[in-house]
Amino acid sequence: MSNHPSETTDVPISLSVIILTYNEELNLPYLLESLTSWVANIYVVDSGSTDKTIEIAESYGAQVVYHPFINQAVQLNWGLGHLDITTDWIMRMDADEVVMPELAQELCQVLPTLPSDVTGLYVKRRVYFMGRWIRHGAYYPTWLLRVFRTGKAFCEQRWMDEHMILTEGRSIQLAHDIIDENHKGLSFWTIKHDHFANREMLNLLDIRSETENNNEAIKSSLIGQQDQRKRWLKGNVYMRAPLFLRAFLYFLYRYCIRLGFLDGREGLIFHTLQAFWYRFYVDAKIWEARKLQNTDE
Repeated sequence: MSNHPSETTDVPISLSVIILTYNEELNLPYLLESLTSWVANIYVVDSGSTDKTIEIAESYGAQVVYHPFINQAVQLNWGLGHLDITTDWIMRMDADEVVMPELAQELCQVLPTLPSDVTGLYVKRRVYFMGRWIRHGAYYPTWLLRVFRTGKAFCEQRWMDEHMILTEGRSIQLAHDIIDENHKGLSFWTIKHDHFANREMLNLLDIRSETENNNEAIKSSLIGQQDQRKRWLKGNVYMRAPLFLRAFLYFLYRYCIRLGFLDGREGLIFHTLQAFWYRFYVDAKIWEARKLQNTDE
């Protein structure tokens, strides 16, 4: 399970990593193994794990703090505001992610050399599902702002699909990747997406106020960066399509037009569940919420 970078500095770089956890004993060791040889500090913000998550985190030297969970944005911003972080840089990681050795080496080489006006770094995310890299269906590369100067970024307040926002400076893109791979199995994947569907429903029911009236949100733009383009397409194309039908069209786009079928049987399962089942389930929850609202009136 070793994932240590080669040819890095002997002294950890001035980088702290924040990880949000809840019952992550199956995923957390992979992430921590990819971090411990080259980062200065690891902080785990736990929301009440009952498995061995805390024990595992502490065994790797991580500092563990507790905070009740509301959503990812609240949890992360609480950590940024309350943890005693003294390093120059912070990296946000999810418990089911891993830093590739090439990215670790790149960070060790690049961070000490960056000019002061560079305050954020984008990395590419690879999604693995059932052991297979999902390379098609427009899932790779997904660019995420995951590394930022301490005190120069916060997480936008959204129930789902939250992004880091720089308060000043500019960002650059790194060459290498993080890996997103959940080791809890398919049953957990569906349970997790049940929770995601509730949060996504809240986002979609109020997407205009989230993206147009919130000064802290990423500005949607068809000609902007990837996250801005995705948000524009979600608000101006996907949200305007008919309920339920749009889930089917979205699947056809991912699986057929963007060549998701090239990801094999694992890809068939992933794209069907992610691009059709999940989106259809979200629409069903939206329809249910609207029906209940009309009944109450």
